[in-house]
Amino acid sequence: MPLSRLLTLIVGITLILGLMLWLINSLYRLYWQISFTSPLLASLLLLLLIALLGILIGAFVYYLGLFGRSRKSSRRRLTPKVPVVKTEAASHTLQAVRKQVTQIQDEVSRQALLERSREIEANLARGELLVVVFGTGSAGKTSLVNALIGRMVGRVDAPMGTTEVGETYTLKLKGLNRQILITDTPGILEAGVAGTEREQLARQLATEADLLLFVVDNDLRSSEYNPLRTLAEIGKRSLLILNKTDLYTEEDQEVILARLRERVRGFIATSDIVAIAANPQSVVLESGENFQPDPDVMPLIRRMAAVLRAEGEDLVADNILLQSQRLGDEARGLLDAQRRRQAEKVVERFQWISAGVIAVTPLPLMDLLATAAVNAQMVVEIGRIYGCELNMDRGKELALSLGKTLASLGIVKGAIELLSTALRLNVATYLIGKAIQGVTAAYLTRIAGKSFIEYFRQDQDWGDGGITEVVQRQFQLNRKEEFVKAFVQEAIARVVKPLTDNSSVESADEDAPDNPQRDEWH
Repeated sequence: MPLSRLLTLIVGITLILGLMLWLINSLYRLYWQISFTSPLLASLLLLLLIALLGILIGAFVYYLGLFGRSRKSSRRRLTPKVPVVKTEAASHTLQAVRKQVTQIQDEVSRQALLERSREIEANLARGELLVVVFGTGSAGKTSLVNALIGRMVGRVDAPMGTTEVGETYTLKLKGLNRQILITDTPGILEAGVAGTEREQLARQLATEADLLLFVVDNDLRSSEYNPLRTLAEIGKRSLLILNKTDLYTEEDQEVILARLRERVRGFIATSDIVAIAANPQSVVLESGENFQPDPDVMPLIRRMAAVLRAEGEDLVADNILLQSQRLGDEARGLLDAQRRRQAEKVVERFQWISAGVIAVTPLPLMDLLATAAVNAQMVVEIGRIYGCELNMDRGKELALSLGKTLASLGIVKGAIELLSTALRLNVATYLIGKAIQGVTAAYLTRIAGKSFIEYFRQDQDWGDGGITEVVQRQFQLNRKEEFVKAFVQEAIARVVKPLTDNSSVESADEDAPDNPQRDEWH
């Protein structure tokens, strides 16, 4: 507590105590004067005296309690800590990421994810706040950084593309315990392949910021609005900076600021839109000398300091949690793509196994049993890829359930009609009857397998629409003309051609002369 405030408090308490003692002494004398003539009135006066003493003691105790609590809260503010819940969530996410990474087969992707997880883990204990300056190359980002840190860190008035990589500098704000790291990023919207690569780097750095300074020099273009909105949607805390205000009249400046407020309403607060002049143009004086005005960045410094003091710890925690969640999403995406490729290979293999089984099994009842057994084995193998260990009984139960769904939706009939039409255009008439069952079995097994991939991707859940919606969607995807053409051509090679060869062999056997040994065997 400041000395002046402490002295004022002591004087005030002394004065109040003095007045209370004078009042108590006066009431006491009055009590003795009237106690002989009116005992009842004297008793009431005594009760009033006791009540006044109680109020005094209670008020004093209450004030001391408030004073003690304010001191404790001030001590807590002096030693801020990153919110525990968010850091714990980030730690759990990173642990889950490491488990997922071990299952990724691509060595390059696996090592990259592990390296990023280690970087995020190191940031959990870091002591800096990362502020990233983001915007087009002509908006004056480097000039802004120069003005903020008070020394030259890059070429001012440089052409677009000067900042090749993210350059980081330190800044210390009064009243803020954490050190601030300011990163100047390459400009966005630059031409050419190199410009596109620099923009990707700038966007990556922006997603890693605790606080983002988005710099513009006029009204927002759509090419600037879109990345700003995207960054806000993923949770980036942003300040929108209107630079080069020295180039505008006060009226024009207000018009631009009003447009900016309107465009970003809903995801950037009005108080977070700041007007500055990081590198004002020189002015020619009447004497003919050039005068270089000082940078006008104090509004930004004040707003940035207020945000970092009030929200700094939460910004650090939010950013760490966001980075770990994004890394987790990336790891899940890679693992899901890997599992999908493996599962589709399983479906590809079993669809032709199913076709072969049907082609050599003459009885309809045996066809059904054989298909159920093939599909059950396919379900078990797909489940194993997604980490779900199923036995054959459970696999057969799932396969039969999906088979009934295929039949109830009319997909079996639809598949037969679709493939019959396609086969008539490519196969001799006498072979269609033999080929259609095998090709249809392969087609239905494919739809079943694709449906089960979605089932296991959703942790053995068909989703809100149930099994019907999943099966119908897969049927629609697999009935497209370009797919059916490719499928039929492969089916001809795998199913119809072997049937043609078998038919040729049987015909040759029938036309051959009688074999004595064969007759003897009969």
